[in-house]
Order: sequence, then C-alpha cells, then structure tokens
Amino acid sequence: MSEKTITRADLAEAVFRKIGLSRTESASLVEMILEEMCTTIARGESVKISSFGSFLVRDKNERVGRNPKTGEEVPILPRRVAVFKPSNVMKDRILEAHLKRGDGDEAALKAAE
Repeated sequence: MSEKTITRADLAEAVFRKIGLSRTESASLVEMILEEMCTTIARGESVKISSFGSFLVRDKNERVGRNPKTGEEVPILPRRVAVFKPSNVMKDRILEAHLKRGDGDEAALKAAE
C-alpha cells in the first residue's frame, strides 16, 4: 500500500499544472469544490461523481456496544455517518493496478468482492 496521501495542496497543484490557472485560482477552485461537497453531504444529500463514486449519508440506529477493556455494555446513540461507495469503474481501476503490481491473482480478488 502506498504511503502517499494526496492533499488539497496536491490537488491545487495538479489543477495549476493541467489547466493553467494561477496557483491562487487553482487553490480557490479546489476549495470551492470541496466546500460544495461538504455542504451538500452535511445536508444529508448524496454527492455522485461519475466514474469515481458516491458520498452518501447513512443513518445508524442505536445499539449496544461493549467497552473492550471492561466488557461493560455501553449504549451507542443513533447517528449519521458519511460513507464513500466507489463506482464500478473505480473498483476496476483499483483491481487493474493491483494486478499490475503482481499482488495477487484476479480470481482470488474477484471472489473477495
């Protein structure tokens, strides 16, 4: 697994290099896109990016959890969580990259899905 994490600055730099906007404009564009996504998700709406995936909000019901140290039962309150669901195109790209590295055979990876 790669140790590299793509940051906002990396995204802005990519926009700067590929589109030709100034660095300031590129950073502003990335911020505007991320802000719109965050605002939409916070409202409980989904964000779907074709060929990439969907950001969804799921409601979790109240349940009983257990403190791993003491074994004591603890109620976990109902809550909303954000989840990411990759598109089939994204899943295929990940599988293809995995196979190119030689990390496993396709049949075993498909069976794990």
